[in-house]
Amino acid sequence: MTTIPLDRIESILKKGKELEDELGKENTSDRFVELSKEYAEIQSLYSAVKEWKSIYEEISDLQNLSEDSSNDSEMRELANEELKDLQARIINLNDAIKLLLLPKDKADSSDVILEIRAGTGGDEAALFAGDLYRMYQRFSDSNGWKTEIISISDGDVGGFREVILSIAGKGVFSRLKFESGVHRVQRVPTTESSGRVHTSAATVAVLPEPEDVDIVIEEKDIRVDVFRASGPGGQSVNTTDSAVRITHLPSGLVVSQQDEKSQHKNRAKAMKVLRARLYEAERFKQQQERAAHRSSQVGSGDRSERIRTYNFPQGRVTDHRITLTLHKLDTILEGQDLNILIDALTSEEKTRQLLEG
Repeated sequence: MTTIPLDRIESILKKGKELEDELGKENTSDRFVELSKEYAEIQSLYSAVKEWKSIYEEISDLQNLSEDSSNDSEMRELANEELKDLQARIINLNDAIKLLLLPKDKADSSDVILEIRAGTGGDEAALFAGDLYRMYQRFSDSNGWKTEIISISDGDVGGFREVILSIAGKGVFSRLKFESGVHRVQRVPTTESSGRVHTSAATVAVLPEPEDVDIVIEEKDIRVDVFRASGPGGQSVNTTDSAVRITHLPSGLVVSQQDEKSQHKNRAKAMKVLRARLYEAERFKQQQERAAHRSSQVGSGDRSERIRTYNFPQGRVTDHRITLTLHKLDTILEGQDLNILIDALTSEEKTRQLLEG
C-alpha cells in the first residue's frame, strides 16, 4: 500500500504531537517562537501523515468487512466501493508525502540579496539589466514581498550597470534560487538603424541572507576602508568620508557601499552583502561536492552559466536548463508569468530528487 515505512510514519506523528503539546504549554516568548518555527517546518507533512494514518485504518476496517462472509453481499459490495475510493486517495497521499519528505534546502525560507549586473553588450546590456530589475520588482510586489535597494549604478543611456537589492518575505529564496546565472537578450536596439538583432547579457545572483548563527565574521578578519563617495563622472556627492569598502581577508571578498550619506549605514549595508556572499560561497561549495555524485542538475546556480534567453522579435522566453519555451515575453517581463518558469524548474528539481532518492 505504501513505500513509506510505517515506523517513519509513526515517528512523524510522534514529533508533530510533541510539538503541539509543547506549544500549548510554553510561556517563554523566545522558546515559543523557536517551537512555532519548528512546527511550521513540519506542519504540512504532519497533516498529510495524519490523514494517511486515518485512511489506512479505514481501509483495514473495510477490508475486514468485505472479507467477512457473515456479512450480506450488499454490505460487502458497499465496502468494496468505498475501498476503491480510499485506495485512490492514499495513493495520492503517498505521492504527496514522498515530496514532503525530500531533503529541504536549509536556505529556502531565507530572505535574499539579489544582484543584477550588465554583462556583454554595452548600453544594451545595461538597459536589459533594468528590464530584469523591474521584472523581479513586480514579481516581488505580486507576492507581497518587501524590497529595498542596497546599491545602484546607472547606465549611461538608461538601465543599470549594477543594482543590488534585498527582498524579504515568505519563501523568497525557494522561489528565486533558480534565477542565478546569465540571462541573454536578443532584440533590435533603439539605436540600430538597420534593424539588426543584437545579443546582450546580464548576470543575476540570488544570495540567501544567512541568520546570525550561519555566518560569523570576526573583526580581525576584515579591513574597513572609508573614502569620499562620488557620483557619475567623478562628481562629488558627499563632502565627508562616508563611503565604505570592506575586505574579508581570509576569502579576499571585497564589498563597497556608498549610496547612503551615513558611514554607519553604508557599513551596515556592506556587511549585509558580505555575509550573504560568504554564505552563498559555502553553500555553493557544498552543492558542488554533492553534484559530483549526481547524474544531472537543474542548474548549479553558477553566475557564468547561461540559463535563459529573452527573444524580443519572436516574443519568446526559453529556459535552457529544462528546454522550456514560452511565447509570453511581455507578461514574463511584467512579472506575471515568471511563476510558470519557476514552477517548472521547481518541479524538475523535485523529480530529479525523487529519481535519485
